Amino acid sequence: MRFSNKPSIYFIMGSQSSGARDPFQVLEEALKGGISHFQLREKGVGALTGSALLEFALRCQQLCGEYGVPFIINDQVELACRIGADGIHIGQDDAAASQVRQRIGEDKILGVSVHSVQEAEIASKDGADYVGMGPIFGTMSKADAKKPAGVKKILAVKNEFPELPIVGIGGINSENAAQVWRAGVSGIAVISAITKAENVAERISALKASHKEGGGE
Repeated sequence: MRFSNKPSIYFIMGSQSSGARDPFQVLEEALKGGISHFQLREKGVGALTGSALLEFALRCQQLCGEYGVPFIINDQVELACRIGADGIHIGQDDAAASQVRQRIGEDKILGVSVHSVQEAEIASKDGADYVGMGPIFGTMSKADAKKPAGVKKILAVKNEFPELPIVGIGGINSENAAQVWRAGVSGIAVISAITKAENVAERISALKASHKEGGGE
């Protein structure tokens, strides 16, 4: 399985990031609305562990399977392998991408967060199917987020590695997404743009429409 369907609306959520709403309800609404990928990112205060995390992950995986959407797990390689997730996403402080690729095999999606051309080059050589770049704009969804970098670094990576899929992340919404698409990304990753939406389907539709505004077909 490879990351190739452009434009991609890549939804990220954990048990604690759906606000007062039931996370499974939010996920199913997002799946019905047409997200292309879902990443379970279970971190921070109140994060599930052990059997509770396993149960939560399996339910998310089941929902994604019902809609034919790839189910990706952030960071937790053993969990991803145990339940047969479609992919894994790792950061620069996690295990090396080459080691993770060897662990999960060639048929799974591997995503790596990068912040420079050099990191993108290493990730690509180590077997990443796509790289995540951000934060592009200010975000409250990640407590340890770096300073917003705009699309400058995305443009630099795209210039050096035009075939490497890039997913932009960080403060992206339907109002500013067009400039991210314009930078040449294959997808945009969102958390609060969906979890805080009054109408999830309409929000996803607006995010998709932003691709055309950004010059996409």
